Amino acid sequence: MNFFSRRGDVEPFHAMDVLAEANKLRAQGHPIISMAVGQPADPAPRAVVEAAEIALKLGKIGYTDALGLAELREAISQHYADHYQLSVAPSRIAVTTGSSAAFNLAFLVYFDPGDRVAITRPGYPAYRNILKALGLEVVEIPIGEGKDANLTAKALADAHAEKPLKGVLFASPANPTGTVMNAGELKDIIDTAQERGIRVISDEIYHRLNYVADDITALQISDNVTVINSFSKYYCMTGWRIGWMVLPENDVRAIERVAQSLYISAPELSQRAAIAAFSASDELEIVKSRYRRNREILLEGLPRIGLKLAAPMDGAFYAYCDVSRFTNDSMEFARKMISDIHIAATPGRDFDPEEGHRTMRFSYAGSTQEMQEAIDRLARWL
Repeated sequence: MNFFSRRGDVEPFHAMDVLAEANKLRAQGHPIISMAVGQPADPAPRAVVEAAEIALKLGKIGYTDALGLAELREAISQHYADHYQLSVAPSRIAVTTGSSAAFNLAFLVYFDPGDRVAITRPGYPAYRNILKALGLEVVEIPIGEGKDANLTAKALADAHAEKPLKGVLFASPANPTGTVMNAGELKDIIDTAQERGIRVISDEIYHRLNYVADDITALQISDNVTVINSFSKYYCMTGWRIGWMVLPENDVRAIERVAQSLYISAPELSQRAAIAAFSASDELEIVKSRYRRNREILLEGLPRIGLKLAAPMDGAFYAYCDVSRFTNDSMEFARKMISDIHIAATPGRDFDPEEGHRTMRFSYAGSTQEMQEAIDRLARWL
């Protein structure tokens, strides 16, 4: 007989199931517009590809230190100086196999089974699923809609008062809503958490994709936070599986010990390529300018055809919509959308187990032509 642990009993990542269906239909010749996954349509910048080619020719594809190449950690440190005017020692930086590995490491090192960790609802489904698989108690804090669609210090304090929390994880810009915290909101949350002994993990994977303000890292408020970031989104390097953590100095060795056994190291090829990503801003800002145009198309087009925005789309590359005018079952709505008009989008069930039946997330990381065509198809269909 085959037995499985309770850790494996997690919800599927429905965005990936939708992507698989889209790929199957595309292979059959259907004109699919994929708005399901948060993946840039553009390849990695030229400098990144060239750096990888050089590394391949030189045979630079072995193990590295578990914390990553010194050159990459120094480049990330310099990025904090350039982008945030912030001094972050390379010794506090751990290079990871994508941000996914960083979440695994943080949860394993910081929390014991049964500990309560807060996340937002809606929020990125992998947070919930990884926490659950590791035997942690997930505390979902519901957020509002519109401009208020963000975690607040009061909501965090109330959740802790109900039963003590060991950690809180949040993202700004957020997935799926695209909402962005301002400096005051972020400081209030961090101060509230630290006053109560709640460990803070800030997911900053969508930094540099903020359309309304400058990026603010949690590190500008406190050194005693853990920041997770990645080369996947702004840098167009999803498949390279390369990310990083910035850690309190006292946490580095514990993260390193677990990383040594789980991953040995992030791929050296990807690490050497990632060093070059920081020199590719001119090319990447052109990509970002297309996201801006796509955002404008959806900001105007989706409400016009009856898909009310549930959040302001200030950052990342997502539109999170209320589809309750048309359905009370976003899973079936997503299936019919891909079947009837060949548009793949993600049902809100991924992000919100309680209210996600009435929401959908549309990624606008594709081409501008696709975004306009998507609005046209949706308008005719609805």
